[in-house]
Amino acid sequence: MTVHLEVAEGVGTLRLDRPPMNALDVAVQDRLRELAEEVTRRDDVRAVVLYGGEKVFAAGADIKEMRAMDHAAMVLRARDLQDSFTAVARIPKPVVAAVTGYALGGGCELALCADFRIAADNAKLGQPEILLGLIPGAGGTQRLPRLVGPSRAKDLIFTGRQVRADEALAIGLVDRVVPAADVYTEAHAWAAKLAKGPAIALRAAKEAVDTGLEADIDTGLAVERTWFAGLFATEDRERGMRSFVEEGPGKATFR
Repeated sequence: MTVHLEVAEGVGTLRLDRPPMNALDVAVQDRLRELAEEVTRRDDVRAVVLYGGEKVFAAGADIKEMRAMDHAAMVLRARDLQDSFTAVARIPKPVVAAVTGYALGGGCELALCADFRIAADNAKLGQPEILLGLIPGAGGTQRLPRLVGPSRAKDLIFTGRQVRADEALAIGLVDRVVPAADVYTEAHAWAAKLAKGPAIALRAAKEAVDTGLEADIDTGLAVERTWFAGLFATEDRERGMRSFVEEGPGKATFR
């Protein structure tokens, strides 16, 4: 398999496994979509880590495979490409990308699908598609400007340049930089902590934020208040409030 799913402590790790550079060919894309749908369904997976291994996250698309495609073939494939990444972005649970080495092109776009990005101090990220006479095709022109702003996104997309971990942190492309040996441990710890939280409330929070970023504020507020009121019907809300009153904040355990 080109992508593996490993589950421990409520955390599902989606591990890319296509040596040497985890090139994102059609088989990897389809497998990502399949596993994203699986972790969405599974109750024993409450948070997710995206990981490419100790040396590289994903160095981009399989250029040899893409080169063999003509216009007609890519017209048919482009939607499936985007849908595989969108399936990851829409996992209704916390998702963290553990970025080691290169995260370029589709690799960067995959990291953009996560809620949080932890990068190795030797990581390099970028959208080099322009150097091939192309533009990002797996969400980069849409998710990158939403994350770092339009002018910074255009800089990366127009030039195709790579950014090191320190610059990626400064512009908000990643959220934390740690030694390379600690990337997966840190990412798993972040996910495991959230896996113990109230699952329905976390799902609500993610949907409210993501919907709000894609819609006008009135629509976002409508989603927020619907979820906010709906959570009053959950056992977790009752447990959380009872624990707050009886024991103080931050001591509730959720089911």
